[in-house]
Amino acid sequence: MQLADFDFDLPDELIAQFPPETRGASRLLHVDSTGACHDRQFRYLPALLRPHDLLVLNDTRVIKARLFGQKASGGKVELLVERVLDEYEALAFIRASHAPKPGSAIHLESGQLADDVTVEVLARQDDLTRLRFPRPVLDVLEQLGRLPLPPYIEHTPTADDETRYQTVYANEPGAVAAPTAGLHFDEAMLDALDAQGIQSARVTLHVGAGTFQPVRVAGIADHRMHSERYTIPQATVDAIRDTRARGGRVVAVGTTSLRALEAAAQSGELHAGSGETDIFITPGYRFNVVDALVTNFHLPKSTLLMLVSAFAGQDTIRAAYAHAIAERYRFFSYGDAMFLEKHCLEKNPAP
Repeated sequence: MQLADFDFDLPDELIAQFPPETRGASRLLHVDSTGACHDRQFRYLPALLRPHDLLVLNDTRVIKARLFGQKASGGKVELLVERVLDEYEALAFIRASHAPKPGSAIHLESGQLADDVTVEVLARQDDLTRLRFPRPVLDVLEQLGRLPLPPYIEHTPTADDETRYQTVYANEPGAVAAPTAGLHFDEAMLDALDAQGIQSARVTLHVGAGTFQPVRVAGIADHRMHSERYTIPQATVDAIRDTRARGGRVVAVGTTSLRALEAAAQSGELHAGSGETDIFITPGYRFNVVDALVTNFHLPKSTLLMLVSAFAGQDTIRAAYAHAIAERYRFFSYGDAMFLEKHCLEKNPAP
């Protein structure tokens, strides 16, 4: 398969720059088992779910991963922390006129802080740089960092973004991008789903900046994913087993939840634990865990568009995206949602 197979034309005005006024006020495109499209509101989601279904939510928390500073020479530097390695070290993408060398220092912009915050450059690791902070990394990011909104959102992050670019169930700090399908849920909807007999379980996948890295090869088989850290609790494995026993479906909220589950089930059986995954899901993949998917609309030529094409079939997704554009749905992180059922794949197999 070629990268061009996953391209489409999207009018700029359909890229959502801000979230809706309230959570859950987005639209929902339901793609049913025949591949037909139904225009809904997101608040209609409970009607698409069945008693004994299980929602799997990614409880990662977005950190303020973008930092600004300067080298000893005075040259300006922008850092995007990709991953916190331990209490004092992190991996980051660095933007500078000349990349700082190992052993050099980066002085961070300290704002209102009186004391200096100097980061030591330890080593290069492929396209990332390993850094050592003088105090706990998460503390520095909380004090000095800025929210890393996606590159297609053009405004400077505001206090409203710090709330709305975070799920209401975010708990485990470490992501540099939000699991955006979860942004639609508010506490009232989660309570209503629970009252309806639809349980929820948690996984953690710390979304990396690699989610925004373009695919630079023509043949997608040559693309290599950045790895991301995930955790599957034993309670979630147990909940999925019980869901299967009751005849319910496993509904992943977001591609990140799906990737964590499928990464932990590569043997064919889901296992609890933590690990690294660079799983790359493309058409032809056979899913082991997930039956239905709540997701946003994804970028042209992106690995996430390839994933949903694998889940629902390329022709189904191509038609659904054309419908969404014609009906003026809002795209990407702050945009509208889709509800996809896996058995569309049998109706519309991947080539």
